[in-house]
Amino acid sequence: MSMTGNHKDTTLTRRRALAVTGGTVVAGGLAVAGYQSAFADTTAADGAGASASAASTATSGSCMTLMTSVTEGPYYLDGALVRKDITEGKKGVPLTLRLTVVDATDGCTPVSGAAVEIWHCDAWGYYSGYTTANPGGSAPAESEDGSTADDSTYLRGYQIANANGVVKFETIFPGWYTPRTCHIHLKVHTGGQKEDGTYEGGKVNYTGQLFFPDDIAEEIFTLEPYSRHSGSYTALDDDMVYDGGGTASGLLTLKAVHKADPSKGYKGSITLGVDPDAENTGAGGGGGGTPPSGAPGDAPTGTPPGDAPSASASS
Repeated sequence: MSMTGNHKDTTLTRRRALAVTGGTVVAGGLAVAGYQSAFADTTAADGAGASASAASTATSGSCMTLMTSVTEGPYYLDGALVRKDITEGKKGVPLTLRLTVVDATDGCTPVSGAAVEIWHCDAWGYYSGYTTANPGGSAPAESEDGSTADDSTYLRGYQIANANGVVKFETIFPGWYTPRTCHIHLKVHTGGQKEDGTYEGGKVNYTGQLFFPDDIAEEIFTLEPYSRHSGSYTALDDDMVYDGGGTASGLLTLKAVHKADPSKGYKGSITLGVDPDAENTGAGGGGGGTPPSGAPGDAPTGTPPGDAPSASASS
């Protein structure tokens, strides 16, 4: 199975900076949502299931523990599309994400209308918009046409939370790049609105990363197309951002679609406890401590697209 030439030719027509002011690194929080309630079918079930889950979390008080936001990393691009399926034809093990946004300062009540934005690398460690950056180790080239490679938008997108604070994404299990462990980036926005297919205005309440258990990630990476990227994978305990706090540090709850066949995919869930009045830029170290200043020597290299925002120096 090849990763090249399998995604739709979608381009970023504009990369406008979001209206985020203040620049203060603030707190967000993370707590796990029970798998059964988190993946009860939406439409009718979203009402009772998600409300019950939020009430249960509020009773336990677990989502009231706030966690410092972590770096957004060097591969963020604004202007991502509002869409449930972010794959654009990218090949990999299917991953369904169900994320619930609650107000950790108000009894863990759902934050209706919150915009959850995620982005992550493909099976070989490449990010759309930065596909000339070397993911480390040995990996096939992301695209044979280098002149347009950085115009792609795969594995990036927004979803707007429903009345129960729930968003759902269809994507693939991320690959890895040196020197990071397998992860997904995310931001929670409030106060803006959908416009021209993306999300505009408002403020960022939380910037974080989601992580995967080592045993599951390492099993996935033996499968095609992941196995075509060889090199030294960074385990959770050795990651510069993950701080070992489990769910409170962004570790996803995963369940295999088919226990005997991991290639069939996984379902992942977590509850994001945020402060809707807080605001941050995504520039903080947080979580696992402050990443080293400057890009590490074995970090991905390459030049971001000319019209992209300047990248963070940390990974």
